[in-house]
Amino acid sequence: MIWKRRRYILAVLAFFGFFNIYALRANLSIAIVDMTAQKESVLENGTIIHVRDFDWDSKKQGFVLSSFFYGYILTQMIGGWLASKFGGKHIFGLGIASTAALTVITPFVAKQSFYFLLAVRIAEGICEGVTYPCIHDVWSKWAPPLERSRMATIGFSGSFFGTVVSMPVCALLADVWGWESIFYVTGSVGLLWFLCWWLLIADSPANDKYISQSELRYIQGSLGQQVNRKVKHPWKSIATSLPVWAIVVGHFSENWGFYTLLTQLPTFMKDILHFELGSTGVMAAIPYLAISITVQLAGQLADWLRERNVFTTTQVRKIFNCGAYISQTAFMLAAAYLLSPVGTTICLTFAVGLGGFAWAGFGVNHLDIAPQHASILMGISNTFATIPGIISPVITGYIVTTPSEYEWQIVFFISSGVYLFGCIFYGVFAKGEVQSWAKESETLKSEYEFKKREGMENAAYSSD
Repeated sequence: MIWKRRRYILAVLAFFGFFNIYALRANLSIAIVDMTAQKESVLENGTIIHVRDFDWDSKKQGFVLSSFFYGYILTQMIGGWLASKFGGKHIFGLGIASTAALTVITPFVAKQSFYFLLAVRIAEGICEGVTYPCIHDVWSKWAPPLERSRMATIGFSGSFFGTVVSMPVCALLADVWGWESIFYVTGSVGLLWFLCWWLLIADSPANDKYISQSELRYIQGSLGQQVNRKVKHPWKSIATSLPVWAIVVGHFSENWGFYTLLTQLPTFMKDILHFELGSTGVMAAIPYLAISITVQLAGQLADWLRERNVFTTTQVRKIFNCGAYISQTAFMLAAAYLLSPVGTTICLTFAVGLGGFAWAGFGVNHLDIAPQHASILMGISNTFATIPGIISPVITGYIVTTPSEYEWQIVFFISSGVYLFGCIFYGVFAKGEVQSWAKESETLKSEYEFKKREGMENAAYSSD
């Protein structure tokens, strides 16, 4: 009865939290197509003219699409530190609620000034920047070692479902009620989620008044009650650890391709594949539907392989991560050459969808190598992984000016090269075991020791 397991109730609400995170982030990608589209207007004398709500060229559009990430990059490390000090649950919820509130006022701000809009999007990034580091602090307290992949990927998959749903819904809202409604709806949904999260979720199993004693014993036994200790972060060891940098490079590489398509795919499909706005939202969502499914399958498969000792944790992380990047490189190159509605959509669907396996690699790897420092490690890796969100839309804005098929091919070639580099670096340096600088013998148990007692814990848990 999974609905009685508090850790999976938390994972489901984390899923909807990430759903909102990406709906709030991707809404502008659809809205900007309508905001800058040529629209018919009839003057008093009967003359028909074509005007745009916002007369922004491709460079301005690139800057406004990337502005969110200017703020987002600033609070990654801060978010990890705040989570370890005040609890990941509180900071995660407040980060999303603040972003949602700013989203609601976005239409008013956009009509005042381009620079006011940039400021609000930067502020949204600052608020949302704490979320990924904070959720790793939550997993470190709630996720048993052999359930890390599936619990984390349940949460992370909400990001992609949020993109899947928000793109066609935002396109529909723009068609029916205008682009302003996109921000009103996504912001309101985010605020509603915050109320549920704040009322239903506890910061740790020990503080959850609804958890059963058997589940509490199971979680604390598997984690060695490490969550009750104050953590001192070994900054020098973290900075010089190659497994940490493998995660950083892996995260950066995946986000380069993902953010490039997240911010530019609707425009590409309109300009090159000649989809109408309504169709653009639906077709642009297909790749994210694929990754929302594969990330769930990858998490389940990764833990299954580890539980049965088919592969070591290191092998699972490398196989999933590097296999995804090699495939993404190939499909991104194929998309660059085909440039046809059907062929390109299929290739981009595979290029994005196979990234779900990478999230069962680098995305959980922080918890493998240093469980107590996972929020800080996620803050570090997501800081670097935010850089693509800042520079990729701007680079695309400078490359794609005509727009032409050749210009978009260059954009896809760059993404392919980044994927390939990430594959090589992660494949060489990644590890899946707790690193020596992260070990605390009195609190951390090895997975081997945990598995020896797992049968007894599960028996007690099942009888509850």
